[in-house]
Amino acid sequence: MTDVFGQSHKDSHEQVVFCADQQSGLRAIIAIYNTALGPALGGTRFYPYESEQAALADVLNLSKGMAYKNALAGLDLGGGKAVIIGDPSKDKNEALLRAYGRFVQSLGGRYYTACDVGTFSEDMDLVARESRFVTGRTVAHGGAGDSSILTAFGVFQGMRASAAHLYGTSSLRGKRVGVEGVGKVGHRLVDHLIDDGAEVVVCDVNPAAVERVRQRHPSVDVVADAKAMTGSDIDVYAPCALGGALDDDTVARLRAKIVCGGANNQLAHVGVEKQLADRGILYAPDYVVNSGGVIQVADEIEGFNMDRARAKATQIFDTTLKIFGIATEEGVPPAVAADRLAERRMSEVGRIRGIWLGG
Repeated sequence: MTDVFGQSHKDSHEQVVFCADQQSGLRAIIAIYNTALGPALGGTRFYPYESEQAALADVLNLSKGMAYKNALAGLDLGGGKAVIIGDPSKDKNEALLRAYGRFVQSLGGRYYTACDVGTFSEDMDLVARESRFVTGRTVAHGGAGDSSILTAFGVFQGMRASAAHLYGTSSLRGKRVGVEGVGKVGHRLVDHLIDDGAEVVVCDVNPAAVERVRQRHPSVDVVADAKAMTGSDIDVYAPCALGGALDDDTVARLRAKIVCGGANNQLAHVGVEKQLADRGILYAPDYVVNSGGVIQVADEIEGFNMDRARAKATQIFDTTLKIFGIATEEGVPPAVAADRLAERRMSEVGRIRGIWLGG
């Protein structure tokens, strides 16, 4: 039997909600890690987990990551996440999404949901028919639409900051950048890199995704897979596919001097950040540079304005440089410096939120 109570508190989560509606087939978990900065915000992942325990482990990990991401994005929002257990191609339906929306609404604004793996803006429109606390909606309903636009833009800002720190110039012109995964975020990142004068090499498990990039940018090189890419002569490695891209073997093989990509949870395990630092590879923490998407959907809470959201995402450049500076000053890897900076903001602002307002 899974120790649900023990597991849900191992990282001091504030609240974990188990949601079930037998008729629609809904089985979901909402995890709120921290609301020190404000209501928790994080997407809803619809995925065919092998077990409820695996789903719980994922949502706990993801919600904690969102707290750190939102903190360093400068948002007055805490960290939360939700997972729906099932195959979205088979199990997703209107009744299930609206039932899920009722559970989100029942939290009274402690958690705002948005899109993630397996969910789209059109799904959020359905969830929003039962809840006021939904972002990532379609443009037709006043939302931001595709959040990959500012996710890719933010990764590019982080990459520019990495180049400025390592090479003394923020331009990627003449640098060879390997983009692993050219889906929603990766293909947009390629656009930014080509515009900046970089040489780009790509790979993806989906041949159609690669072909789309080649049609748009014929100069782009293609390699067979991530192993071929990381072992090749590249200056920058941009993981934009699944998490765990940076494991022991990859780090040992990697020839790039910068790692900066859009994928979540890139470090396969604790200690990889030190391996990168020991090899002289500059790692831009993933939850810092890929925060453009959450900045985009968070802006909907005020009433979406792309110019305002883009200006906020531009600040990822300065935040990334600040983290590199702290890492150098304190003699720690950038991932550790980023965690410390996020924890400091949550602690300081959380303390201020404790000041009694009377009434």
